Parts: sequence; structure tokens; C-alpha cells
Amino acid sequence: MAKRDYYEVLGVDHGATEAEVKKAYRRLAMRYHPDRNPDDADAEEKFKEATEAYEILADKEKRERYDRFGHAGVEGMTSGFDGFGANFSDIFSDIFGDIGDIFSGGRGRSRSSAQRGGDLRYSLEITLEQAVSGDNVEVRVPSLHACEDCDGTGATPGTKPVDCPSCGGSGQLRVSQGFMAFQQTCPRCRGVGKVIQDPCRACSGGGRVERRETLSIKVPPGIDDGDRLRLTGKGDAGLNGGPPGDLYVQFSVAEHPIFRRDGTNLYCDVPLSFVDAVLGGEIDVPTLDGRVKLKVPQETQTGKLFRLRGRGVPSARGGPTGDLLCRVVIETPVRLSEPQKALLREFKATLEANGTTHSPKETSWFKSVKSFFDDLTR
Repeated sequence: MAKRDYYEVLGVDHGATEAEVKKAYRRLAMRYHPDRNPDDADAEEKFKEATEAYEILADKEKRERYDRFGHAGVEGMTSGFDGFGANFSDIFSDIFGDIGDIFSGGRGRSRSSAQRGGDLRYSLEITLEQAVSGDNVEVRVPSLHACEDCDGTGATPGTKPVDCPSCGGSGQLRVSQGFMAFQQTCPRCRGVGKVIQDPCRACSGGGRVERRETLSIKVPPGIDDGDRLRLTGKGDAGLNGGPPGDLYVQFSVAEHPIFRRDGTNLYCDVPLSFVDAVLGGEIDVPTLDGRVKLKVPQETQTGKLFRLRGRGVPSARGGPTGDLLCRVVIETPVRLSEPQKALLREFKATLEANGTTHSPKETSWFKSVKSFFDDLTR
């Protein structure tokens, strides 16, 4: 059975904000949660479908891939939620806050004290040459690292965090409201279950310190302006043994003095002399690999495009390399001597004498103007 569109599943349009996506999922989760619909296979299936849609649309990177490639682009990126395990619990907690299982009378999971480190974003400007050919670029990125003095515990060396006296080390407090019982995060230890009595001086009890790390970033050939690259585990260090976050590098390609880029194609303007435009000939054309010869036919008009196949940008996604399109711009001669001007006057006189049309665009333009005024006088 084909999967339904994730936006359709949640009942939101494609331009829905993150808040609208979360609100739509919350409504469906409250309606179809298995604890509210025991032994209802249809409700359970709708709950799983809504949760899968939310997992994709609530994540910016996954949502971008889904918008571009559909279900095929995010295949394997959802947890499936069989048995409603830990990954589902993270999603559900994100929606309903730091409470336990609101449907099952307090059978909620115990929150782990380990916390994943935060993701980082780094903007990197590269040249067009680097974007086309690829490169290795060294950058210094500030991030949080585990404090070496206290090994990330946040406590003074030789001491350890102790159980939180408010929650007894569980990280959660049980709260009763009428006939319903909830578990919420302990405000004193923030769910960790431990408190630090003697903070480490190096990190002020945070367990992490900021440090700049030199990283070598491999720029893939064909990378485009606005593309992102994820470096797994290069974000902030986790807390209490949690895994580190990721580093997202966003590329911006600097403007080039000669070439303009459109997808995998490059464009450039090439000056052409009046004589070469009339008589034809060979001219030098710049490419990113050096100069090449371009044969220009007789009577070439300004603005004509010449395509050099395979001289563009390689595809970062495995497609064919683009082309270089050269647009000729005919230059008017300057600083002519009097004898040269006399030759041009003589040349002009010969053009006007034989009655032959030598300027097709000019003739077409005058005809259009005449037709326009004729229509006005009718």
C-alpha cells in the first residue's frame, strides 16, 4: 500500500510553520493514542502514521529532502515506532512536555541523565573554482568540549555529583491533579538526578568549556550556493556521557568576475571585434580550465550564444557535467585614425548604394515601428 503524503496525514499545507505542524500532530496524537483506543488496530495505525509524518516534517533537513524527493528521499530516516520505543518517547515528550505517560497513569519512562550535545552551524564562503573542482578547506570552529579538569562531570576533581535531594536521584517528580497522576522533570536537577555541591572552577560546574577546533572540510565538486554539509559528531559535546551534536556547514559561493552560474551551467560574455563578427574567425574563450579556441562564423550578431559542452559544473548528485555558454558582445572600435574613419565612410556608402539589406534586425525594427504608427492612424 502506497504511503500517503505526510502533509495530508497531518492535515496541513506545504507552507505550514513548525508550530502548525506540531499543533496538528498534537491533535491527532490525542485522538488516536493507543491508550485511549485499546484494541483498536485502525487507531494505532493512524497514530503511527501521524507520528512518522511528524518526525519528518518537524525536522528541517528531513523536510527539505521530503519536499524535493518525496518518500524515496527520506526512506530509512524514520524509526517505525514498533512497540513505541525510546525514539517515539522522545518525540512524544517534545510535543507534550516533560511529563510522563499522560494516558497510562504514570507508567512513563525514566528520563536518562545523558543529554546529546547541541548542533552547530558554520557559514563557509568558497570561490567558484572551489565549488566546481572541490577542495579541502581548514576552518577553526568554536564548540563546547568536555572539561578536561573534571572529565565533564562539572564537579571539582576528587568529588562527584550527589543524588538530588528533591527527587531522590530519579530526575522526576510525581504530581497528582485530581484523578490523574503525572511525572514532570525535577526543577532542581533539571531531570539529571544529580546536583553538584562543589563546582569545578575550570568550567564553573557546566562540565564543558568552549574551544576552537581546526577542522578540514572536504568541499564536494559541484557544491552550490546554499548547500549544506553535515559533519556527524562535530557539534557541541554531550552532557553526562551523552553523544555530541553535529556540525552543519552552509556554503556560499562568491561572485566570479567572469562567470555566472545557473545550476550546472556557466555563462560568460566574450568580446568580439566588429571585423571578426563580419568575416568570422577564431577567438580565445576563458574556461575554468584555461583558454580554448572558439570558431565564430561569418555575420555573427551580438548576443549570440555558443555552447561548449562539458565545460560547466559537475553535478554534486551524480548527473552529467554542465556546459559553458559564451555570449558574444560585439565591440565598437574606438580611437580610430582619420584614414580608418574614411575607410568606414566609404564602406558605409557602398552598403547604401547597392540597395541590399545588410542589417536584418534594423530593417525588422523599422518595419515594426512603421506598423505601430500605421495602426494608430487607422
